[in-house]
Amino acid sequence: MTTLSATQVRHIAKLARLEIGDEEVEKYAKELTAIFTYIEQLSEVDTSKVQATAQVTGTVNALREDIIHPSPIDREALLGTSPLPIVDDQIETPSAHG
Repeated sequence: MTTLSATQVRHIAKLARLEIGDEEVEKYAKELTAIFTYIEQLSEVDTSKVQATAQVTGTVNALREDIIHPSPIDREALLGTSPLPIVDDQIETPSAHG
């Protein structure tokens, strides 16, 4: 595989939402090229006789019944510890979406 160009490295950084300086472009070009070369080598391995594996522990349906237990903590006292406003017995938080 040929070494990635500066343009390709900047494009990958943009896709990953990373800001990289000009001095880092050459370093990352070498490192990413080595990674992609290794991936190419892996793709050449014959795995036709290897059984697909999705899970290795053998655990099946490790869910449990959801049981509600009453809390020893007073709801009002707990909500009263929040510095954020309480609306309809819930703590109102700022939007995570901005």
